[in-house]
Amino acid sequence: MTLVSALGGGGGGEFDRIREIVAALGNAAGGIGDDAALIPHGDGQLVVSTDVSVEEIHFRRAWLTPREIGWRATAAALSDMAAMGASATGVVVAITIPAGSPDEIGTECMRGVGDAALAVGAKVIGGDLSGGPVLSLGVTVFGTAVRPVWRNGATPGDELWVTGALGGSRAGLLAFQGGGDVPAGARVAFAHPVPRIPAGIWLAAQGATAMLDLSDGLAGDAVHLAAASGVAVVIDLAALPIHPSVHRMAASLGEPFSEFAAIGGEDYELLVAMPAGWRPTQDPEAWTGVGLTRIGRVEAGEGVRLMQGGEVRALSGFRHV
Repeated sequence: MTLVSALGGGGGGEFDRIREIVAALGNAAGGIGDDAALIPHGDGQLVVSTDVSVEEIHFRRAWLTPREIGWRATAAALSDMAAMGASATGVVVAITIPAGSPDEIGTECMRGVGDAALAVGAKVIGGDLSGGPVLSLGVTVFGTAVRPVWRNGATPGDELWVTGALGGSRAGLLAFQGGGDVPAGARVAFAHPVPRIPAGIWLAAQGATAMLDLSDGLAGDAVHLAAASGVAVVIDLAALPIHPSVHRMAASLGEPFSEFAAIGGEDYELLVAMPAGWRPTQDPEAWTGVGLTRIGRVEAGEGVRLMQGGEVRALSGFRHV
């Protein structure tokens, strides 16, 4: 895997800055650009990924308990492992705690880290503790993959599938930002995302050609998959599996439910390309704990077309910078 093949023509400030960093690294850069890094290891691959969660950027302490903050930060990093079809074995956390914070905040954040690690069969194996201007957690995860899946392998004729349901985290975020009551389902979707590691491993074994996790929203991450694979992606918005919490929030904003769900980030579901005509021979939910829905196809060309009633809808996902 090379940087060019992984990032493709992915646009936006984040990808432009990554390219600038890789250029600055020169010969020191290797294999940058996918959800995680792979290192040959025995009969498989050692998989490593890192993710940072920063107060006032990714969360607010007024919204979440410290334990939820720890879970959420760790789940985001573990989701990158799921996107590669990898298991998780170890977690390392660098945490900064502002002066004047409650004595127990670091301990409680790490309880949440431990909860998330144990949920996928991993252990917390180390880290670092420092003071800083805001609460932040830099989470690095380690695992292995027998058949890793990149985001750059989709080919024309493949079909697109997505795990779980979309839009719940966005519904929770908007409810928090509105300052009113946050529906229980929306709160869980935002505060307690579930990394789809069993689904990622199962889909890899089923022959997935490309896969990534939906951290930036379906509308944004589909662009990344299309650019990395050098293909066009066509998604039927009417086919999207929509989180139950979307309906009330989308209605209050006057947004179509499917468009609300397509925009929403931090669902941490998996978008996966499977070979043409593939259908599960077993119930995916029985094997992975989550449903699977066919939502589109891969064609020759470039870019993403989000279709609603025969019309292309112009939607975009989250941009980091």
